[in-house]
Amino acid sequence: QVQLVESGGGLVQPGGSLRLSCVASGSIRLATMAWYRQAPGKQRELVADIRIFGITSYADSVKGRFTISRDSAQNTVYLQMNNLQPEDTAGYYCYYSDRKLGDYWGQGTQVTVSP
Repeated sequence: QVQLVESGGGLVQPGGSLRLSCVASGSIRLATMAWYRQAPGKQRELVADIRIFGITSYADSVKGRFTISRDSAQNTVYLQMNNLQPEDTAGYYCYYSDRKLGDYWGQGTQVTVSP
């Protein structure tokens, strides 16, 4: 079993920044981790992911504004979000994927961007 706990969401004005954290615990090992988001009435979408060797990828809508990183010693993945815009408003979910352990989701943290 893998448990994922997100934190760092909140209310921010357009142009502001937030940093999300996701701490993984349980029977984990180094694996792909990612951040997804889901806005009301929309499908969940991939925001960014980071692979075992540190290779990252981003959705086009967040390139140049968001940065995903990990602290393997702390089993934590971060999402630094800069220049936030109202369209970034969504629930943000941490995701862990390992071919032997399976796929896991966190409970989500809300990000609201509003004047």
